[in-house]
Amino acid sequence: MPATDLQLLIDAALEAGKIATRFSGATAERWDKPDGAGPVTEADLAVNAMLEQMLPAARPGYGWLSEETEDSPDRLSKDRVFIIDPIDGTRSFAEGSRTWAHSLAVAEQGVVTAAVIYLPLRDLLYAAAKGQGATLNQETINVSERCALDSAEVLAAKPNLQPRHWRQGQVPEFKRNYRPSLAYRMALVAQGRFDGMMTLRPSWEWDIAAGDLIIREASGMCSDRAGQPLRFNNALPRLNGVIAAGSGVYGLLSEQLEPESPGIAP
Repeated sequence: MPATDLQLLIDAALEAGKIATRFSGATAERWDKPDGAGPVTEADLAVNAMLEQMLPAARPGYGWLSEETEDSPDRLSKDRVFIIDPIDGTRSFAEGSRTWAHSLAVAEQGVVTAAVIYLPLRDLLYAAAKGQGATLNQETINVSERCALDSAEVLAAKPNLQPRHWRQGQVPEFKRNYRPSLAYRMALVAQGRFDGMMTLRPSWEWDIAAGDLIIREASGMCSDRAGQPLRFNNALPRLNGVIAAGSGVYGLLSEQLEPESPGIAP
């Protein structure tokens, strides 16, 4: 990983924030993508256009994967690839909420090596480079050390607590919280604000790539719902859910989850 990859992502995220905040979320033009793929706004596209110009120009040998760019198999032949969500939490953005993020990552041979999650309206910039730790606004962060589920606070959508997703149908007792941006959920775990997070549905790479590295560099554990390490730049850029936490809570969640269960939880 070039030493400047992280700084490049930070600079790009800050510029993305300037562009996105020029739009008033509730009044930004919005439409729905085909096949129920969710909403998109003119702000998403404006941010994506800037990033797609800035980042490949700085690293012409890197591949490109973004939620708002038509995918190309060309990226599969690249050793390194940008994985980008111009705005994670588009629904929240369109509703005028402050809880949305820019999520930017570089993956090398399937492993994320540099990552940024930036919430401009909350002035929160999470960052990590492989082997260099994780930071929030340049201050070192670490995951929670909690080792008991009954006192843990876990970020998860309500359907994840349906009995069919847990061994013997026994849902563990923990305090459930929720944030609309998946990238922000992962960042909050890295920060130690929450003890863990989980999503059991198939998850797009651009939603989770940056959070994966930031959590691991904050001394946490992050895997798919079956406990397998997350690998990126797949032909179908979708992974089998996410579980992330400090080692104690991660182990307890993993032990009690069904590796596979009928249906998909959002």
